[in-house]
Amino acid sequence: MSDPQHHGRQEQNRSLGYQLVKAATAVTAGGSLLLLSGLLLVGTVIMLTIATPVLVICSPVLVPAIITVVLIIGGFVTSGGFGIGAITALKWMYDYIKGRHPTGADQLDQARHKLASKARDIKEFGQQQLTGSSGGH
Repeated sequence: MSDPQHHGRQEQNRSLGYQLVKAATAVTAGGSLLLLSGLLLVGTVIMLTIATPVLVICSPVLVPAIITVVLIIGGFVTSGGFGIGAITALKWMYDYIKGRHPTGADQLDQARHKLASKARDIKEFGQQQLTGSSGGH
């Protein structure tokens, strides 16, 4: 028959072995990543040391060139965005005029009816004020 203490020790040994394997894997992966980050840091410092004199010598040319390129790219992106927006708005208006019922047409119709109703109310109020004041003279 099996001894319960022996069975418990086997599970404990397996658990300890599993924990050791996990720890060894973590140390290996962590150490590798730490070594890699150290190498990248050293490489970055070396490249920066080599590139700094070149950047200082070329900076009167590079800085305005970079600013110009950024402004040009920004202008094209902005222009393209506004163009896409305009085309989308024109297509929406075309679909609305043709009666194809684009997204948001219901809200636009409701707003138009509310404005027309308010305009009618104001017109009636103004006419009442005029007729009321002219009758008193």
